Amino acid sequence: MVRSLWSGATGMNAQQTNVDTIANNLANVNSAGYKAQVAQFKSLLYQNLHSTTTTANGDPKPTTSQIGLGVRTASLNQIFRQGSLLDADSDTAFAIEGDGFFALRGEDGQIFYTRNGDFTWAISAGNRMALTNSDGLPVLDSEGRAIVLNADYIASNLSITEDGQICYPDERNNPQPIDVQIGTFQFSNPGGLSRVGNTLYSVTEASGRALNEDTEDNVRKSRIIQGYLEGSNVQVANEMVNLIVAQRAYEMNSKSITTSDSMLEVANNLKR
Repeated sequence: MVRSLWSGATGMNAQQTNVDTIANNLANVNSAGYKAQVAQFKSLLYQNLHSTTTTANGDPKPTTSQIGLGVRTASLNQIFRQGSLLDADSDTAFAIEGDGFFALRGEDGQIFYTRNGDFTWAISAGNRMALTNSDGLPVLDSEGRAIVLNADYIASNLSITEDGQICYPDERNNPQPIDVQIGTFQFSNPGGLSRVGNTLYSVTEASGRALNEDTEDNVRKSRIIQGYLEGSNVQVANEMVNLIVAQRAYEMNSKSITTSDSMLEVANNLKR
């Protein structure tokens, strides 16, 4: 009965993590570029009550008696399914169709990656224009440099091609590339990226190094779509069903604890 108390407690802890994960997904249903997470579980060690033996005649007796000791959270897997493309009013809103990520440079020089293309042109040193995200982190080009343009350009006239080339109209009002390309990067294992908040990710050993789509030949190129943002890939109906299942599982584990407690109470109250 003591085993059942601890097994039920591990189940409640695991389902609490599951509920926390689902709640975080639902909270970010309107976060541009957000990717959902799903909790995975695995059973704990088993205690052998009876091992496989042979009978007195030497015949095999293959059955065993094992009791499980509960469950634990194995991992929180990231789902990088493509989100819906949402129309945006801004000319500096960019959605990625494909497996690519935008690159941003943090204040400490660390490189972060994101699917949130809600950018803006900001005035930088020397009265120049820099492409940044909403927190002011500079967006990097295909060569890993911050995208900074001269003040001669009018921001509202700038446009982006599907491969990330920044264009400006010539004398005939035809967009022409200005030799600056927004960088897009891929990873061999995007599920290994580490979340740092604000829909930003950092590289880990599990994710592998960033693969520059402009220079890598073995990756499928992504498309950048101007005037759109990639919405969250959270499926609200699925998350609500998963939340109900997690709640019921939590309740059943709680019931197993109260049942074990009732049985212990009966055993303690036995009289001769």
